[in-house]
Amino acid sequence: MSPTSPAFRTRGYPPVADLVAAVDCGTNTIRLLISGPDGDVVRRQTITRLGAGVDRTGRLDPAALDRTIAELAEHRRLLDEHGVEAVRVAATSAARSATNRDELLDRAEATLGVRPEILPGDEEGRLSFAGATAGLDPSRGPFCVVDIGGGSTEFAYGTTELERVLSVEMGSVRFTERFVESDPPEPEELVACLSVAEAHLADVQRELPELADVRTWIGVAGTVTTVAAVELGCGVDEPGATHHFELTHDAAEDVFRTLVTEPLEDRRFNPGLHPDRAEVIVGGSAILVAIMRSLHVDPLLVSERDLLDGLAASLR
Repeated sequence: MSPTSPAFRTRGYPPVADLVAAVDCGTNTIRLLISGPDGDVVRRQTITRLGAGVDRTGRLDPAALDRTIAELAEHRRLLDEHGVEAVRVAATSAARSATNRDELLDRAEATLGVRPEILPGDEEGRLSFAGATAGLDPSRGPFCVVDIGGGSTEFAYGTTELERVLSVEMGSVRFTERFVESDPPEPEELVACLSVAEAHLADVQRELPELADVRTWIGVAGTVTTVAAVELGCGVDEPGATHHFELTHDAAEDVFRTLVTEPLEDRRFNPGLHPDRAEVIVGGSAILVAIMRSLHVDPLLVSERDLLDGLAASLR
């Protein structure tokens, strides 16, 4: 199906009952979800490190752009193969921060036939909340959905609907590039990650006093699902293995200690850790344990449903 054919629909057109698709151009990972009335048809993720170097240079790196566009070309093939009619494409922290974001938007549009939306942090939080809480009993609320991304972390609070959201500039790629230079990390580098995260979290507590009322904490995105997968020792290609697993504070601390004391080449072989995520998991897991320490999160309900699912649901 041509992206310019009358049947090809994007956000703003009437909802369709058949297949819909969402694409998330994240700072670390590019993801695709194709879903239908009976559930997922395709769920794919590829680490392209779109945001590599953005924190330092303020620009998207040409090689990272090329990797991302190559992955989006595969998405286009899958959309055509399945005859998808409604597509929503979003770009998050790296695109928000980059001065050359239009290069990504132009090339993505030429490849996919849909121009990505640059999601503000509050919209990113709203969609993550919608995806993560779908199907949960409201009596388990109020909820806080914590979305640790590559460049930012969102805190989304509510029960049946989102009530408050806050986005802060701490993410696995951002913290790794800013603070982690040694292999394995030096103690002072880890202290820097944790102390900066704690400073951000003091702001979060001040801005969102409602967090004191949270009954169920939910964690989404690659850092959280990876730490849970390492704790469980499951394979990286086992979809659903970590969904609604309750990650305790003690377990998260144990995984953190394991990951940060290993050199990169050893870290890659941890069951549950995708080798391409090994370089940034130190920064990400430091953020996770700082959140669990500072906000007294125990346990954290892991969800494999997140922003991507919220994007897809918005098309129905």
